[in-house]
Amino acid sequence: MITEVLVLDVLRTVKYPGFSRDIVSFGLIKGITLSGSDVAIQFSLAARDASIPRQIHEAATAALAAVPGIGKVQLDFDIKEPEGPAGTVGRASITGVKRIIAVASGKGGVGKSTVATNLAIALARSGAKVGLCDCDLYGPSIGLMLGTTEHPMATEANEIIPIEAHGLKVMSMAFLLDDGSPVIVRGPLATRYVQQFLRQTLWGELDYLILDLPPGTGDIQLSIVQTVAVDGAVIVTTPQEVALIDARKAVSMFAKVNVRVLGLVENMSYFLCPSDGIRYDIFGTGGGEKEAIRLKVPLLAQLPIDIPTRTGGDEGQPVALTDSPIARTFADLAKQVQQLTADPS
Repeated sequence: MITEVLVLDVLRTVKYPGFSRDIVSFGLIKGITLSGSDVAIQFSLAARDASIPRQIHEAATAALAAVPGIGKVQLDFDIKEPEGPAGTVGRASITGVKRIIAVASGKGGVGKSTVATNLAIALARSGAKVGLCDCDLYGPSIGLMLGTTEHPMATEANEIIPIEAHGLKVMSMAFLLDDGSPVIVRGPLATRYVQQFLRQTLWGELDYLILDLPPGTGDIQLSIVQTVAVDGAVIVTTPQEVALIDARKAVSMFAKVNVRVLGLVENMSYFLCPSDGIRYDIFGTGGGEKEAIRLKVPLLAQLPIDIPTRTGGDEGQPVALTDSPIARTFADLAKQVQQLTADPS
């Protein structure tokens, strides 16, 4: 017997294009009508990319056709244009925050948190009011990079008072843990923690809130970009092809949910030997530039492997606090982010 429960179970095997989550958990199914063995399903989604509903139609039709006993299948799609310049339908801003910038990477180990921290400080040094939210629950490093182990306080209304460090308002899972304790949460609970950091922290009036996303394109990242009105994303990679492959996935994720990619940052671009000034392209050369051209986005910065950057992060004194050449590169990156997210004049 064909039932609505059976149909939903079949549809749960169909993934939303480009993601690991299924179309049922995305909330795309708005109605199921059964007439004997025939099935009619109503879908509703917001998408500018016409290939997304087409792919869903093809995959859902194939999945249902493979079930014994199902007759005629009719799929009806209500496709809506995403609202706002970045497709912010269903997303909400954060009270008092003017601009939300996500710093992301397709894989770990490319220096995403280093870029997020120094970008936030460079923005603050330009005179902006800046917050930094460490959304990486499993590998929170912002506390170490900013040199603080304080525990945040809460108001009587259970709102979190962010830690202040180097002119930033900061929230991180690291502030809630004893040193070295692992975070053992998964699925909806992990997503709930991040949403609490974003929504229940007293950020106050901010010009920019920088989100240090977890590496990859999993549920936490997806939940953030689906529910928060992100103004733009900065993708961090290295010149190495293995990193660029995953960077493409991150760019694709933001494109599919209509979040603007501001550009790429190529980290670990090269190493200048301190003793003789010879440049070594340890991870290859030109990868970030070629990828930016291919993706039609700006290459915002090329950051070298730099000893002061590493020591500054380890010692809680980010390099963007100095007047070094690398600090000036971060200042230029901050200026570009400001220009790219400025209101049209």
